[in-house]
Amino acid sequence: MGSPEETSQEALGDSRQTPLGKSPILEIRSLDPVLPMTNPPPTVTYSLEDILIRFEQRMDKQFTEVNQKMDKQFTEVNQKFSEVNQKFSEVNQKFSEVNQRLDKVDDRLTKLEVGQADIRGAIKTSDEKLSGEIRALEEKVDGIGKRLDNQEFINRGVTVGLMVALLAGIAKAFGLFPPA
Repeated sequence: MGSPEETSQEALGDSRQTPLGKSPILEIRSLDPVLPMTNPPPTVTYSLEDILIRFEQRMDKQFTEVNQKMDKQFTEVNQKFSEVNQKFSEVNQKFSEVNQRLDKVDDRLTKLEVGQADIRGAIKTSDEKLSGEIRALEEKVDGIGKRLDNQEFINRGVTVGLMVALLAGIAKAFGLFPPA
């Protein structure tokens, strides 16, 4: 230890060299008044360059970790989006199939309606034909009824005439009528 100026330069760290050959910028000494003077106070000396290098290394490490986490999350999100897109594609395919089936059902329904209209037309035509035939049959039945009425009248007349002739023949046979 030398003069007070040398001690102050040592205290400021001007005379010491760091492993990189630079003088330290920051020097920390413990000036605890409670400790006895027998133990020299601990001194921590760092250069600004060392501090910045460490800081840069830590920042690089943290940025690397953050980038890895973000890449992982982006990958997961992209995977989820792919899954969702795939499911949407499947749903769209199902909707297309359902639409095709509905189109087929619609075509069948249209054909059924056309067929039903044809059947109604056929029924109407058949009804008209049957109505005409029924009228013709009614006229024929009326004609047959009149003929039967005439035939019954004739049959009654013939039957009554036969009965009268039979009774007259019996009466003449038994002599109920005088001979002529």
